[in-house]
Amino acid sequence: MTQEQFSKYSFLLDRTARRVKQYAQRKFKLEDFDLTVDQWLVMKNLSENELLSQTELAQMVFKDQPTLTRIIDILSKKGYVERIPHPQDRRSFQLVLTETGKLKVKELKPKVAFIREKAWENLNERDFEEFKRILNTIYKNLE
Repeated sequence: MTQEQFSKYSFLLDRTARRVKQYAQRKFKLEDFDLTVDQWLVMKNLSENELLSQTELAQMVFKDQPTLTRIIDILSKKGYVERIPHPQDRRSFQLVLTETGKLKVKELKPKVAFIREKAWENLNERDFEEFKRILNTIYKNLE
């Protein structure tokens, strides 16, 4: 592949990722979800995992520590996330959804799924499999 082709494909990948996030953020705002896309990703990951450290969560959502700290602070103020002292390390905390946070995730999951389905319209099963294969290859190349 030439450098020019590589640049074109990288641009397409970046452009598409940005468009997906912008579309989702617009829908979150229009439907008054009371969350940003990044806040949703944090809550979704907390709902799928018990008692995560901030470091573990940062790796899952691909955020640096200062950015994740700001997101957690906002979610805590909204009453969706709670910091619990770590039983083995007094200096750190584990993160958990509150009951309100769990209800919010349950309420929004089908709505978020519907928003995501828009991006996949007009693609068939073979398209999905090829897309998944390509993305996994790119991901593994960068390990």
